[in-house]
This record gives sequence, structure tokens and C-alpha cells, in this order.
Amino acid sequence: MNNYKANPDNIIEEMLNSIGEKSFDGLYSMIDKKVLMEKLDLPKALSEYQTQREVKNIAKLNKIDYSYFIGAGAYKRFIPAAISQIASRFEFNTAYTPYQPEISQGTLQVIYEFQSMICDLTGMDVCNASVYDAGNACSEAILMAARISGKNKVLVSKCINPEYLEVIKTYTHAGNIEIEEVETKDFKTNIKAIEDKLKSGEYAGLIIQNPNFYGTIEDIDIIKSIEKHQKTMLIVCVDITSCSVLKKPIEYNADIVIGDVQSFGNSLSYGGPYAGFIATLDKYKRQMPGRIVGRTIDADGKQAFTLTLQAREQHIRREKATSNICSNQGLAILNALVYMSLMGYKGIKQVAYLSAKNAKILADGLKLKGFKILNKDFFNEFILEVENADIFIQKMKEKGIIAGLKLNNNQILVCTTEINTNEEINKYIEFA
Repeated sequence: MNNYKANPDNIIEEMLNSIGEKSFDGLYSMIDKKVLMEKLDLPKALSEYQTQREVKNIAKLNKIDYSYFIGAGAYKRFIPAAISQIASRFEFNTAYTPYQPEISQGTLQVIYEFQSMICDLTGMDVCNASVYDAGNACSEAILMAARISGKNKVLVSKCINPEYLEVIKTYTHAGNIEIEEVETKDFKTNIKAIEDKLKSGEYAGLIIQNPNFYGTIEDIDIIKSIEKHQKTMLIVCVDITSCSVLKKPIEYNADIVIGDVQSFGNSLSYGGPYAGFIATLDKYKRQMPGRIVGRTIDADGKQAFTLTLQAREQHIRREKATSNICSNQGLAILNALVYMSLMGYKGIKQVAYLSAKNAKILADGLKLKGFKILNKDFFNEFILEVENADIFIQKMKEKGIIAGLKLNNNQILVCTTEINTNEEINKYIEFA
């Protein structure tokens, strides 16, 4: 530790005396000797060039040439090369947080355009500047519904991503909000269970995912017809890609729409960082967490962007803040914005169509081979029944295929996207 002392010896001695220690090493005397290393067994120093070669040789040991059929909230999709080039331009890619809009026009324009495009896809009136991820968005939406309704009970479908549910439980526990989970039926939300519970009229909101965690498309029109007379807010967590081919949430009268934009130009990156969004109706905009960027005209008559709403505790009195969320996912939504701009609505729709088509082809091929597909009306994910999930996944991995996500001993969640080729699908069916 002597190499890292920031103070001269006399200052160190004075500090040690004040706490009753005789030596610097005495500070670490309480640490179990079993966890201490006497020395670091490091190789000899290398030049920069030699280090690069060594790292490349180590990287070659990684096997990355797999065919991927796993999703469950994080999707391997095609990322156009132009995204990184555009997103790295200095006008947009900045570490500066836009507290002062006149300094951050490029960053603010990115957020404004992102908000606008998410509203186009969902049909909602306003969208915020993003939150951390979809799990965070689910939790903030529930807190938002509780503030609006004045109620502290929320229904949550057990068909939502289990990771999102864990985040929800953590958030709402601290917020004194009671979570009631709605059971599933045929890998859909149990409509009868919702109907019975909503008769009381005591729930702030109902949150469902569509398509749900199992890939099944929910009967949201039926759910809304039950819910609309109970003054319970309908919160829908969407796969944003699917909004280009399925009904937009505004069409079934969703009150709050949430989701993640990982699949829009953001790589898997070992699970993050991603970016969640919250979109809602105009009448609820002042209860949204985070920030909303608006467009206006400056004193010279030129277009300008500004933080229109900043209902967070860093900007206003804590008791009036809607959230203590500190920031938005600026770089992740920048990638998403460039992706949406390059692909356009037709391009995103084609991506959704190909993803669903590939899932149908794969599911039909597996059924012909004697496998059971356990859910119907799925988008691009389905549940495959197998004899032993661990053995099946390992066998497929040996063939160069990541077969899906194990749900239990006999069920695997299989996913396809637009990048799965016919050859990969045929290989999956052949080796299954």
C-alpha cells in the first residue's frame, strides 16, 4: 500500500495517532488473513503493442459464432453500422447533462425526437426522456398511477417478465404500495381473475405485458372493457417493435405505456445499459417521472429545445417531486433514435413481421417433428416442451445453437428475430 500514500509521513503519523494506530498497515489488521494476498502474480510488463496482441489471443478463445434463439427481454437484432458513426458525433455524444438547455441543444434535440417517435409508435400523447430500463419504467408507472388515483393497491399480471416483477416489488415495498399478482391461464393473464378483483374498484392500476413474457399476445380489448368502469389505470408494458404490427396501445385505451428500447440499435452488452420509456396521455404529463423536452422558438426566431418539465427532486421541492430518478439514458436513446430514423416506420414493421414469421416457421417445424408448443397467439417467442431442458440446451449448444431460456425442467422459451436465417431455423429443427 505504500506506493499509494497521498499524504507525507508526518501527516500520516498524526492521523494514525488520532485513531490509536501505530502503523498504516494496522488499518487492515481486522481483515481475515485468509483473504489477503502476499503478492500479485503478474507477468512481466509488456509494451502497448504486445499487450494488444496478448488480449486478441485471449479473445480468440471466446466462442461467439452461435445461432441465437434466446430473448426474454433482451434481443439480438441487426444494428446498422451507421448508428455508431452518427451517434459518435460531438453534437450528440456528450457526457454533459442538459440542465442548461442553451448549452446542450444537440442532446436536447435527440431527446425531443426520441420522445416524438415513441409517441408515434405507441399512439400516446407524451413520452419522457427515458428511464433506466423496462423494470424501472414498470415501477415508476405504478407509483405514477398511485399518485393519480390516490389508491395504494395495484394488480400485476404474473405474465410479465419476472425480472421486472422483482424490481416492482422492491420499489413498491418502500412506497407502501400493495402488489397483488394475477394468475396465468394458458400462458395469458387470467381474465376471470381480473374481472372478479376489479369489481371492488379499489385498485390504482393494472399492469400487463403485451406480448407477455411468454410471447403470447394478450386479450387487452377484453381487459379494457372490464376495467374501464372501475377507474383503474391500464398500464401496458410493450415490446416496442411489436407496436408497428399489433394494435397501438392508444387503440385499446391504455393510460400509461412502458417498455425498453434495447432492441432499437442497442447491443446486448451483457445486460445493459438499456433504456426504458414511459408514455402517457396529456392529462397525466405532470405526474410523469424524469424529464420532458419541448421545442420552442428563441429570441431570434430560430428553433430551440428546452427542458419543459423537470418534475424531479433535484429541480423542485422534494414533496412535490414525482420521482427521485436522477437521469435519463442519453446514449442508449441516441442509438435508438438513430435506429428509428434509419429504419423508418416501414423498416421497423418489416423487422417485426420477419421476427414473427420466423417464429411461426420454427414452431411449425418443431410441431411436425413431434414437439409440443404450449402457447398460442404468440408474436416472436413461444414455449417449447422438452423432456429435459438442461440436456436439450446443452446438446443444442454443442451444435452451435443457443436454444432458448430454461423456464423449468421441461419448458424452454424460444425466440426468433429478423436475423435468424432459414438455414439456422432448419438446423434448430434438425438437431432438436
